[in-house]
Amino acid sequence: MDPVLVFDGDCSFCSSCVRWGERHLRQTLASGGWEAVPFQFADLAALDARAGGRGEVTAERAEREVLWVTPAGRVYGGAQAVARLLMRSGGAWAYLGAVLALAPVRPVAGLAYRWVARNRHRMPGGTAACALPHRPGAASSV
Repeated sequence: MDPVLVFDGDCSFCSSCVRWGERHLRQTLASGGWEAVPFQFADLAALDARAGGRGEVTAERAEREVLWVTPAGRVYGGAQAVARLLMRSGGAWAYLGAVLALAPVRPVAGLAYRWVARNRHRMPGGTAACALPHRPGAASSV
């Protein structure tokens, strides 16, 4: 069983990033594969059950950040999901992923990820459909 990368398939920017990863990161894969699935088509209940059924894998979360679900049921979100993907890819990518996972770097990586997520509709390939939904009364966490 391979890890699963869950992303927002309605977002052109997110889909473009995943296609880039499928083209470039899989070429250096040293330790098995990974599967990318838009959350709109993923069996989120099964992925959440794999993670212990604690509500970590939801459409609401996957709409706001990419998720990396391991075969052992660990769930990483946002920058740490990207870090795990890079580490899984091997080669120089694995070193970059390991740096992103370092305790002193994690907060900065998280801030950068959340900024990109908030502005993904403005990124190359992004469209208005990429904009995160506004939730009235909710603090912006992404």
